[in-house]
Amino acid sequence: MLTILGDQSSRFCDGGSRRGFLKVGLLGLGGLSLTDVLRQRAQARENDGNVRKTSVIFVELAGGPTQFETYDPKPQAPVEYRGPCGAISTSAPGSFFCELLPAQAALLDKLTIIRSIHHGKNSHDPSSHLTQTGYYKSGTKGGPNEMPCLGSIVAKMRGANADAMPAYVAVPGVMRNGGSAFLGRSFEPFETQSDPNGKRFEVKNLALSKSLNSARLNDRKTLLASLDAQRDLMDLGGSAAALDEFTQQALDLVSGPRARQAFDIAREKDAMRDRYGRNTVGQSLLLARRLVESGVTCVTVRVTGWDDHSQLLKRARPRTAAYDQGLAALVTDLSDRGLRDDVLVVAMGEFGRTPRVNRTAGRDHWGAVMSVLLAGGKLPSRRVRGLNSGEVPVNAVPPPKMCWLSFIVIWGLIPGDVR
Repeated sequence: MLTILGDQSSRFCDGGSRRGFLKVGLLGLGGLSLTDVLRQRAQARENDGNVRKTSVIFVELAGGPTQFETYDPKPQAPVEYRGPCGAISTSAPGSFFCELLPAQAALLDKLTIIRSIHHGKNSHDPSSHLTQTGYYKSGTKGGPNEMPCLGSIVAKMRGANADAMPAYVAVPGVMRNGGSAFLGRSFEPFETQSDPNGKRFEVKNLALSKSLNSARLNDRKTLLASLDAQRDLMDLGGSAAALDEFTQQALDLVSGPRARQAFDIAREKDAMRDRYGRNTVGQSLLLARRLVESGVTCVTVRVTGWDDHSQLLKRARPRTAAYDQGLAALVTDLSDRGLRDDVLVVAMGEFGRTPRVNRTAGRDHWGAVMSVLLAGGKLPSRRVRGLNSGEVPVNAVPPPKMCWLSFIVIWGLIPGDVR
């Protein structure tokens, strides 16, 4: 049994945490049966024909970032709404970002910002379940997904864009509600489970067990071939040959070079790694670019720590700086590599923050309005949609609901002839 374990236990004010695991059983080889996933991939490829190799990078700003101190600073609002930060001009005249996002402000010609997304919850777990699946969670907080997340849907419906690559990867760990629910474990994410910025970063998921070296693996492959040869004598329908094909692809994922090279971020030049930022956020986003470029269809990047109920500016400044640099580098890098139309980038949390700064110099949960960043995927850029920068957020006119966002993500991955 090949077991993928990890502990991404970032905690928020509701006490929630996420401990992800994935166990993949392996037919006669004592580990490795990704055959269900690969069979689904082959079926999708057969049905869809020549599918355009589109992909999505979904950046989960876990905890719920404040819209005021990111994309909607409202410089003309009273100070109790405006908060402690200033506003800076973007590359689009008349539009402003918070001063903490200078790199992204200079890139608005490549971005679309939607300032008017909303939903009706103010709790982390049901809200993140909505933003990641399109449905509110109705059960116990902290429980497993009730509906499959967007990555699992993509894995089932599209599969990977290249052989010997997973369809859905979570960096560095699975989102709070990033599971497959009733779709089954075959569509859980492939998690890196370690920090891409670490000096000894290694994706253990791709490493064989210490007790299973290359020689023993080859012995087991020979044994499997022998068993298949015997089974072929009784198999007039060819299912044994198909099973062998899927199992071989599963072996390629674990022991072949393609996935191993894609996850090997050390192959990047130092200048490129510096451009993204030598921190967990920057290197996670760089790894996401490597993965979609190599054939992964959906990559989620978990950026935690945005639950700022107190001392917002002190807590947010270093975190926002890393996010600003890394996200700007990602958008620019995708454009430079000719991937802008084929890769959709989405960055969002589970809700926004309260209009008024609270007594502890922070902002509390606020599902009534939030800001979302989109880039690439043939979406129009240089756009800011929603409330004007000088307006105080009120609920007199309800903004559009957020559940449509999941459809944008999925829509960008549907073949053009089907659309």
